[in-house]
Amino acid sequence: MTTPPYPEDLQQPAYPEDLEQPGLVRTGRSTFVRPIRPEDADRLVAFVGGLSRATLAYRSLGPVIRARDDVIRRGAYVDYLNELALVALAGDEIAGLVRYVRDTEDPDHAEVTFTIRDDDQSEGFGRLLLEHIAAAARARGIRVLKADVLADNTRMINVFLGSGYRVESGPPGQIVHFDIAVDPQAQAVARAERREHTAVRRSLRPLLEPRSVAVIGANRSPLTIGHEIVANLLRGGFRGSVFPVNPRAGQVAGARAYPSVRELPEPPDLALIAVRAEAVPDVVRECAAAGVKAVVVVSTGFGETGAAGRSTELELSRFARASGMRLVGPNCMGVVNTTPAARLAATFSPALPTPGRVAMSSQSGPLGLAVLDFARRLRLGFSGFVSVGHAVDVSTNDLLQWWEEDPETSVILLHVETFGNPRRFARIARRVAPRKPIIAVHPGHGHATGQVDPGGRGGSGRRGDPESRGDTAGHADPPGPSDSAVSSLFAQSGVIRTRSLQELFDAALLLAHQPPPPGNRVAVITNAGGPAALTVGACVASGLRVPPLGERTRETLRTALGPGAEVANPVDLTPMATAAHYRQALDAVLADDGIDAAIVLFMPPLADKPDEVAAAILDAAEAAPSKPVVASFLGGAGVADLLHRGELVVPTYAFPESAAASLGHAAAYQAWRSTPAGVVPDLPRVDTDRARALLAGCAPGPVPPRIAAELLDSYGIAVRDTEPGSGPGSEPRSEPGSELGSESGSEPGSEPGSRLGSGPDAFLSVGADPVFGPVVAFGLTGDYADLMADVAHRVTPLSDRDAREMVRSLRAAPLLDGRVGGPGVDLSALEETVLRISAMVEDLPEIEAMELRPIRLLPPGDGVAVTRATIRLADETRKGGPS
Repeated sequence: MTTPPYPEDLQQPAYPEDLEQPGLVRTGRSTFVRPIRPEDADRLVAFVGGLSRATLAYRSLGPVIRARDDVIRRGAYVDYLNELALVALAGDEIAGLVRYVRDTEDPDHAEVTFTIRDDDQSEGFGRLLLEHIAAAARARGIRVLKADVLADNTRMINVFLGSGYRVESGPPGQIVHFDIAVDPQAQAVARAERREHTAVRRSLRPLLEPRSVAVIGANRSPLTIGHEIVANLLRGGFRGSVFPVNPRAGQVAGARAYPSVRELPEPPDLALIAVRAEAVPDVVRECAAAGVKAVVVVSTGFGETGAAGRSTELELSRFARASGMRLVGPNCMGVVNTTPAARLAATFSPALPTPGRVAMSSQSGPLGLAVLDFARRLRLGFSGFVSVGHAVDVSTNDLLQWWEEDPETSVILLHVETFGNPRRFARIARRVAPRKPIIAVHPGHGHATGQVDPGGRGGSGRRGDPESRGDTAGHADPPGPSDSAVSSLFAQSGVIRTRSLQELFDAALLLAHQPPPPGNRVAVITNAGGPAALTVGACVASGLRVPPLGERTRETLRTALGPGAEVANPVDLTPMATAAHYRQALDAVLADDGIDAAIVLFMPPLADKPDEVAAAILDAAEAAPSKPVVASFLGGAGVADLLHRGELVVPTYAFPESAAASLGHAAAYQAWRSTPAGVVPDLPRVDTDRARALLAGCAPGPVPPRIAAELLDSYGIAVRDTEPGSGPGSEPRSEPGSELGSESGSEPGSEPGSRLGSGPDAFLSVGADPVFGPVVAFGLTGDYADLMADVAHRVTPLSDRDAREMVRSLRAAPLLDGRVGGPGVDLSALEETVLRISAMVEDLPEIEAMELRPIRLLPPGDGVAVTRATIRLADETRKGGPS
């Protein structure tokens, strides 16, 4: 289809690609939401032409008069700023349309209209389009969407009233007027997340619990990918129908084959595609035409080959979403679900996992083969395993929401190379992690161009929402996030971060079979002194303590073990220790109120009958189920099998350092889970209307210093001097009517300016990380940040607990809290300033970067003094979509 020329009276604007977003309606059906384009003119005519009289009446609020085709076509031409229309696609057709037009006399208001195709009006398109248009409008400086609805249009009225946004309606009458404030409210976010969660789970059911599966590219020859997928489905006990598709085969792996998807006896829920890359798009279209609900593209030859391959991935994702399908891959190894409801082994892996309590998402297809084999050797059972490959549609975030409610899954593992929508990941992880541990392996990266640097000077990356295009969406990978930003995201979300696959599985082995320890105090029991010393060092390095045992415990051990045993901590049973000695020692330390966990070391060459020692360890662990027990049988091949008894498993490691590291991860996770959650507070003295009015007069790029000061003042942060040339060595000059620093902590009549030099200088910056979005950095100026990289990072929005932990996490924190070098600084005022900056960048997505430097940190009660501020605004066409 050729693109029609723009009318002479309209200037062709830049197309906002960032608003292209996959979506899920209430029923779990997938769709693709994007801005309208000129080439949609004919689609728009067909869409309007298919609307019933009733729908047209609700849309026009009066007599049913269909506009001329040329007028309808004109609706495909918008400037994407003052007029914006979004379409939700079903295949190649428009299923729903939402449009706003900015009020020229009141530019922060806009009229909004919704039109949904008759057959789709009970699917939930209205709610989905409201969320998308509200976010797009908010990013374009619109605060209120105005809508007029006929009083008997109950579906649209319920969409507005149930949205969670602040909604004001006019007096009851034939037409009801609504004013919808598009600021993100907690209630609106919560309702949107619940709707999304329900829709995601429904959309994934055909993928993870299909009733029938087709394998396209099934091969008669064993050891080929297509053949092995069919064989695994049959061997794995799948209860539904398996349809090999091969036009030249009568049977594959003993199952009847079919020439094409069109000739299958029923539309399969799931299709696995294992054909050459150039044939994949046609096969996906054939699947859509046949009514397939989910596809897994195993084939390679896409994004890993370059720009053309990434473009093909993007088109596959768009087409699948618009056709109501979910898509896994490409370049993946398939899907496994061992739960009784599925028994799905839709993979070519020769090593199928045993059933268990662990689920895993892997972004690497080839790595998945090694993962499943390694897990099987560890006797680590899986409830599910999904190789997401390039993740152009189904993402780690989607799978987290599936496993969140899966009763067969108790631990979730993630192999993460790149992030799609990290802010969405953080929201989901914070909800899941308190109930189910999430362990992620992410090696981290250096500081690529455009990232937040260690000194906190901000990045130049674009604000955006990568997942709005399906996580990676087939685009070139953005620069990797800074290692500190990755750690901050995980720490805020309660995710256990590991640096290697070995460490990932070590931690999973513990948390899948033992409870997390109630604290970090560990007892070490051994029959050899050398390994015990290594274990104590590893415990300390992992954030654990090896404290002295209680006197009552030591007395019990002396009585049980005799005079030759060392009853301190570690407890050295000597090389002559028997299974009975291990049982007595383990019972005693686990009964000690000052001990939270135990590490048991056993050197088989120094003692006989490891099977009896293993049985004694299992007996003691079973008798104390609230405290974890881990073991290291050094030099004993195959002893891991001895530490399994039905559902009872004591994890065993080849070396004690691994046992200590796993306990350290589990203890840190339990500490996070036990800590009260923070809240994002409502801050006084915040005037968002004033801030938006100020931004309305600013062009993209650097904000004039006085406007920057006024913006900060709108959020309760006073700037003493923003004139060029001022700096740490300049004499600050007060703005008329302004006060020095933040008001928090300042007493009436105090003169904090008299003590400007009494504390260290600091900085706060916000950089638009190309992967994580807004990242707040805090540190002390000078050598602390520049040489020692002593900078704390957090991803917005920040809770009060995030701000507190951020400020106090620096290695230089003793200078701030008074432990070193004087009375310290006003920490409460500093934390409040951090929260105000977080609120500011959340409310004003136009802000691409900001830096407050230097900030004079004053004594307790005197607040903080911001002496210089710089702010940079993003270009209008680069603003992100909804978060």
